[in-house]
Amino acid sequence: MNDYTEYSTTLGQDTKAANHPKDAVLDAVPNPQADTDAVVRFTCPEFTSICPVTGQPDFGHLVVDYVPDQSLVESKSLKLFLQSFRNHGAFHEDCTIYVGKRIVEATKPKWLRIGGYWYPRGGIPIDIFWQTGAPPKDLWLPDQGVAPYRGRG
Repeated sequence: MNDYTEYSTTLGQDTKAANHPKDAVLDAVPNPQADTDAVVRFTCPEFTSICPVTGQPDFGHLVVDYVPDQSLVESKSLKLFLQSFRNHGAFHEDCTIYVGKRIVEATKPKWLRIGGYWYPRGGIPIDIFWQTGAPPKDLWLPDQGVAPYRGRG
């Protein structure tokens, strides 16, 4: 087994979430299976941020699918990055796309898509979808599995 702590600012460390997403570090670690295309999925069913207008909390369910190239997202740093949105004021669209773009910036994957399934604000659920392009050919790509809004649960 490899010791990935040399690539990570969080592994083996007592770390706290940043106060702002721009200050959060997203670590990348080497992909030991870089010669094989596989979908990696991160699901965050309790994502929170703050409405930039009302200051009220917003709740979403994020699903990130990506095909790594040379690097993987280190999951502890991802958790801390996502937690940094907790007191951050931004619209749903901004939060969702920003998460996707930061993962792309950190890992330079072959492909990434993110689905942001947000609980209602003003009675209207908002869902945001973004991807970097077409997925690699012949890739098995499962449905993101989040039900259309009807109480979402």
